[in-house]
Amino acid sequence: MIVVTGGAGFLGSNLIAALNARGRHEVVVVDRLGQGGKWRNLAKRELAGLIEPGELFGFLDARAPEIETVFHLGAISSTTETDVDLIVQSNFALSLKLWEWCCWRGTRLVYASSAATYGDGAAGFDDALDLEALARLRPLNAYGWSKHLFDRRVARLVAEGAPTPPQWAGLKFFNVYGPNEYHKGDQQSVVAQLYPKLAAGAPAVLFRSHRSDIADGAQARDFVWVGDCVAVMLWLYDNPAVSGLFNVGSGTARSFKDLATALFGALGKPPRIEYVDTPPAIRDKYQYFTEARLDRLRAAGYDGQMVPLEDGVRRYVAEFLTRDDRYR
Repeated sequence: MIVVTGGAGFLGSNLIAALNARGRHEVVVVDRLGQGGKWRNLAKRELAGLIEPGELFGFLDARAPEIETVFHLGAISSTTETDVDLIVQSNFALSLKLWEWCCWRGTRLVYASSAATYGDGAAGFDDALDLEALARLRPLNAYGWSKHLFDRRVARLVAEGAPTPPQWAGLKFFNVYGPNEYHKGDQQSVVAQLYPKLAAGAPAVLFRSHRSDIADGAQARDFVWVGDCVAVMLWLYDNPAVSGLFNVGSGTARSFKDLATALFGALGKPPRIEYVDTPPAIRDKYQYFTEARLDRLRAAGYDGQMVPLEDGVRRYVAEFLTRDDRYR
């Protein structure tokens, strides 16, 4: 049995689709569906169970002998959430309790970290499981800090030779885009947010640069197709001897102007881009560059090729965003 926390979410539902495609149906989702359309992320899936987060540890204890792997993808992922106690409880305390449970029961654990742990990137984007290197990182928001807090605790436990799950992996996901992110509101990828506006004939509106050394629209991110994130998780599942902290991105930073141009191209429209000031509330926390170093993932044996931005955007538009049924 495989347990996926956050299984009705963006990454979780795409992972479950891939597991079902492999013929794996003994999959239990831990999530809240609420009153919106989040349930549609799972509407095509076959599941062995669907439980609320508050029931997680009771379920784990009751079914422990059957559970081989936990994919811990559930979190409060909003970078604008202001209830820091809630963020820490969900993203750090619960994660640590799950780590301890997997150690005790000998269950494999793959968990979602985030590129938000790198802050403004001044300390680089090296995914070293090194206490000193991790201590130099300065996340810019409470979400990134909570993920970083757990990475540092894992690094400390590993460094001191404390018990670990038989396989463990923390994945620092960069800017993921793709189907089943529609419930995320203003936390959706830029592709998903721009698509309906561009399809309706409006220009792409991007943030103006507030740095003299970076042109408007040249702010860059490592945009990664969700299918590549799933491929890395499945590779880890297939290779239980691999443990560690790994970046998961395309490995290539691309500008927001590139992204908008790719989206216009996928729609068969000439680019029309306008710029507005970055809101003052987020201006001092704005990342101007992110790029995943994939050296450690490659050294561990992962040889999958990442989907280029233009190809990923074209696929997202053609196979999902333009369809009546946008869900994977």
